[in-house]
Amino acid sequence: MVEREQVRPLAPASERPSSDDDETALNKRRFHKRRCIKCCGFVSILLLILAIIIIILIFTVFKIKDPIIRMNGVTVDKLDLVNTGTIPMPKPGSNMTIKADVSVRNPNYASFRYSNTSTTISYRDTVVGEARGPPGKSKARRTMRMNITIDIITDKIVSHPSLLADISTGLLTMNSFTSVGGKVNLLRMIKKHVVVKMNCSITVNITSQRIQDQRCKKKVKL
Repeated sequence: MVEREQVRPLAPASERPSSDDDETALNKRRFHKRRCIKCCGFVSILLLILAIIIIILIFTVFKIKDPIIRMNGVTVDKLDLVNTGTIPMPKPGSNMTIKADVSVRNPNYASFRYSNTSTTISYRDTVVGEARGPPGKSKARRTMRMNITIDIITDKIVSHPSLLADISTGLLTMNSFTSVGGKVNLLRMIKKHVVVKMNCSITVNITSQRIQDQRCKKKVKL
């Protein structure tokens, strides 16, 4: 029975697991793990810095600002007068033309597209003239100017009971209202709808047919 037993030879020393090899493999795994952690940390820090930069730009350079509307000047044309004693009066049946130079300044780093603009002229809360301007586009950090021509129906002014008292000083005060609505689109991600309104008080010198005084107030509706 003893002779029949087979004696298995011992494994060669090269095939036997070594504690040095185990330690080397463990060190490699630790090195790769630390390297992955460092790479992930670097990418995370980079993304965090990039997010902070974008947020700073959004709230500073790329912050959407309100467009600025301004009445640069107003001129009076085709004002026919008749002498009624010492006070010149607008001629009944004739029209007076007012030309308004309006500018829209876009302070943003994105274009401002606006729809039809509307301007009305009123005398003591009675609308005596109205005009509409075409839609347009104000480029980034640019100013768009518009010339608006308004025909005033003088019969509505002449028939007003307060005209004689107002015109006795040789001055005629009217109010203008201009509205511009549009949208600022920044990088196709940030959109803001804006409506800019402007009320102006215009005092016309009847004799010289010039604007003697002009005061405007602006209001922005988001």
